[in-house]
Amino acid sequence: MKLLFDFFPILLFFIAYKIFGIYAATAVAIAAAVLQNVVFWFRQRRFENMHLITLALITVLGGATLILQDKSFIMWKPTAVNWMFALAFIGSQFFGEKTLVERMMSHAIEIPQPAWLRLNISWVIFFIAMGFANLYVANFYFVADAALTAAAHAPVEVDNCAAQFSGQLLGLCQASKDAEEQWVNFKLFGMMGLTILFMIGQAFYLARHIKDEEKTDSLKEAEQEQGS
Repeated sequence: MKLLFDFFPILLFFIAYKIFGIYAATAVAIAAAVLQNVVFWFRQRRFENMHLITLALITVLGGATLILQDKSFIMWKPTAVNWMFALAFIGSQFFGEKTLVERMMSHAIEIPQPAWLRLNISWVIFFIAMGFANLYVANFYFVADAALTAAAHAPVEVDNCAAQFSGQLLGLCQASKDAEEQWVNFKLFGMMGLTILFMIGQAFYLARHIKDEEKTDSLKEAEQEQGS
């Protein structure tokens, strides 16, 4: 449920994009991020740092997309968010008594301190990789849009290519539109799928260390009983 709640703005962005296009979807995502923070506050009486970071970045980059009518800003947003998360997680290893991942999960499970550190680093690596993955997919649009703009000698909206162009320009316009849709699909299905796979791997890692901890506790209890 928490994963779905965290992906709530992305889901609404995807739905709005399929109906109205990327600019309306950007406005919907900003509103959804605000609503996400409001709902979380009413339920928990506090804000979650990750939600606040997402809200700040989508407001700035999404706002730039709407004001400048430039889709590249909103396409950079997932990378900016993931890299900000990576900085926060790596910073928590040097500032404070606990890493971020330990603060979030230690109330539910208990594992050795070195395991918490390795788990925190794995999140840092994951967030960095996700940022690069987003750029890799978005770059297909950047390249296609640059080729279309150069051929048309002006920025072009790609929502209705057939009504605007024919021949080579139609092909370039359609390639740009396809790349845009590819990025939107990756933003929801690709990033959510990768996150789920990572969390499954994390669950196996935690299960192993929990078992090791239980074995250690059992051995200590046995030694204490023998000593008595």
